[in-house]
Amino acid sequence: MVRRLSDVGLGFVESAPVRLVFAADVRVPPQDVYRALAQETAQWPRWFSAVTFAGPTTRGREVHLRGGIRFMETVLAAEPSIRYAYRIDLTNAPGVTAMVEDWRIRPAGAATRVAWTMAVDGPAPLRVALRAARPGVGRSFRAAMRALDARLAATKAD
Repeated sequence: MVRRLSDVGLGFVESAPVRLVFAADVRVPPQDVYRALAQETAQWPRWFSAVTFAGPTTRGREVHLRGGIRFMETVLAAEPSIRYAYRIDLTNAPGVTAMVEDWRIRPAGAATRVAWTMAVDGPAPLRVALRAARPGVGRSFRAAMRALDARLAATKAD
């Protein structure tokens, strides 16, 4: 069953009841990371193993995850080489009432620091489950950043 989530804005990234925040460094320039996140949407399944499909829509993206979860997203911020953020508008994920994901990109010496915040609201059992899932989500994020780093570095070498 697809449900419409709350129409929250960028401020929700800081005020959400559950905020899962992760960061990793990659060896490619910020503009390459931004392009992969914001412009090469269909390529996400090649480097983020949780994603089975990602495609652009007129307002954002449609994303399918392993396990059958689906999202329709609206882009809230698209600042080249700095930030890419989106709100989940429609989902079949149980319990979620509001969700925003925010990707921040910044130079970090010879690397690029990628920080991802998943901001979520829902009933208490969902909040507890998400907090308990933090280590697994973190592993998934770090694996995705390693895969993205390798993919982008290989592309640069071609």
